[in-house]
Amino acid sequence: MNRLFLPIVARLLMMVLLISGNMAAADPPSAEVVQELNDGLRQLQAQVAQLKKDPALQSRDGRARIADVAVFAKAVAWMLRHNEFPKKDYIKQARRAIELGTQRAGELAANESVSPATSWESRTGTTIRGYFSKVDGSVQPYAVTLPEGVNPRSGTRWPLHVKLHGRANDMNEVNFISRHEGRALPAGQTWLQLDVYGRGNNAYRWAGETDVFEAIADVRRRFRIDDNRVTLHGFSMGGAGAWHLGLHHPARWSSVGPGAGFVDFYEYQKQTERRPSWQHETLGIYDAIDYSLNAANVPICTYGGENDAQLVASTSVVAAAKQLGVDIKLLIGPGMGHKFHPDSFIEFMAFHAEKSLAGRRRNLGRRDIHFTTRSLRYNACDWLTIHETEQVYVPSTVDARMNEENVEVSTVNVAMLSLARDVGARAVIDGDTLPCYDAAEGLLPNVYFEKTSDGWTVLDYEASKLVPDNLDRNKRHGLQGPIDDAFMDAFLCVTGSGATPDKAHADWVAWTLQRFKHEFDKWMRAEVRTVRDSEVSPEMIAQNNLILFGDPSSNAVLQKILPKLPIQWVGDEITVGGQSFHTDTHALSMIYPNPLNPRKYVVINSGHTFHEKDFRASNSWLFPRLGDVAIQKFSRNADGSYTEETIWAANFDARWALPVAE
Repeated sequence: MNRLFLPIVARLLMMVLLISGNMAAADPPSAEVVQELNDGLRQLQAQVAQLKKDPALQSRDGRARIADVAVFAKAVAWMLRHNEFPKKDYIKQARRAIELGTQRAGELAANESVSPATSWESRTGTTIRGYFSKVDGSVQPYAVTLPEGVNPRSGTRWPLHVKLHGRANDMNEVNFISRHEGRALPAGQTWLQLDVYGRGNNAYRWAGETDVFEAIADVRRRFRIDDNRVTLHGFSMGGAGAWHLGLHHPARWSSVGPGAGFVDFYEYQKQTERRPSWQHETLGIYDAIDYSLNAANVPICTYGGENDAQLVASTSVVAAAKQLGVDIKLLIGPGMGHKFHPDSFIEFMAFHAEKSLAGRRRNLGRRDIHFTTRSLRYNACDWLTIHETEQVYVPSTVDARMNEENVEVSTVNVAMLSLARDVGARAVIDGDTLPCYDAAEGLLPNVYFEKTSDGWTVLDYEASKLVPDNLDRNKRHGLQGPIDDAFMDAFLCVTGSGATPDKAHADWVAWTLQRFKHEFDKWMRAEVRTVRDSEVSPEMIAQNNLILFGDPSSNAVLQKILPKLPIQWVGDEITVGGQSFHTDTHALSMIYPNPLNPRKYVVINSGHTFHEKDFRASNSWLFPRLGDVAIQKFSRNADGSYTEETIWAANFDARWALPVAE
């Protein structure tokens, strides 16, 4: 970072911190209260640090218990750093969070081993738990409600309800804790319930989506969960999340219950002008209505109030699914606005109780699959997985049905797929009959099929073992872009330690990194991990998507991989897509398989491509703005910020090939 620019960046960041947030300090606490909270926080953080050094707490169970303490410190720390006191009682909630964390820390420190259960671990009713996220190492909260009789050491497996909250602009971690910790068990509840925090208000997108599955995994590690009886439901933003996660991952749930919410961008935001092609294409990642066919694989009961504008989310998916021959149960609350009708809620919960009791279809119990996707991020349904497509961001569809001996499969826009071995003796794919059960010498659990110019072929044992290596470097699950996809998994920002002659570009890079660090910290509720290029280790390369900031002169990692990227960057000139741009006024942002570890991404000069105004406006605006690769023209404003204009952008094709400008 240019040293002359550091004061400007610091002042700008401070200004943003003071005015940011969807929960402005309506009644800001006094300096004395802030000091009191900071003092309590520092003491709690010191206790957490000591627990992390305790040899008795180095096991998985010990680490989970540390997270259960650390989550209280994190909650108060983020409230203070972002000045999140929208109501007077938030001060009381922060004090209570420090008190609870301190109590747990003391109890945990007093245990001589992890064998004795803590007072909160098996408590009936609702307690706050935490886990350390793979995305950024942060501790994230969730709430779990235990019915009577839960014993992790018994053989009993319990059904699980995963509940997604609606948008709550005033809810931060401290308020989430206040809403849930110590809540009594509702009458008649016989299932475990996971209330997801989801990193705040993002409709369970990006790291918010990862949070849902990390929280489920943490509950599964602590308790015996019946994986065939996992119910997903939510209302409003939670309904949007249930549509999204239910239709993108249809084989994970015994049933799905979206209440209200939204299922597309254009209709929900009343947009009449089509977005640029690189944005329009990536809307298919999240527009749940495009995945209506997947309701064939999971029972869905959706609800909307008769007078609720968001009822259209339910009716539109129900109608789209019906055109495809798929039924979805629709409940409409008579005379209701944006809330549940009591009778409808009873019927809603009865539906999900019935489906939970029956359990989800799985393995050979699922005789047929009707599955579609527009992104390889969402590529699997039980015993069928799509590994590669012919075209990106257009529907890839598979219909598969088991009969007595064979499995019959028809595909659209699929280049490689796999089937579980035991679904049939043979696979008939688009009319081509191939071995299945005995394929690849019968040694692997899944059989891989690849489409060639001569039709479908089955891979032998040696070729099948090489599939995970992706030697052709094609787009695959978790390696399909766009830029924002890199932040759903572990990532590490890498800054340059070298000198650069291009001050204008360096200043923009510094501002871009600071913007990303602030926005991720505020809206995705975690600190961005950053290292210098000289500090990057083989372990970091193996475990993280690398987010590189700088240019080839300043960033040694970027300089090292540059020859293997589909761009040229010589001095102050970048050539991409057959066009050249000068870096004093233009900047490249791009995602690509990392040449140092092709199973991970490398991103150049970009964090999330949507920004503060989008988080504030609506969760439906949290879609990619720059596709896979873009050139932005930047100009510096008087306050040190920048105005950016995307003058060229594109999405790589299914082979990570770069489109050539016409």
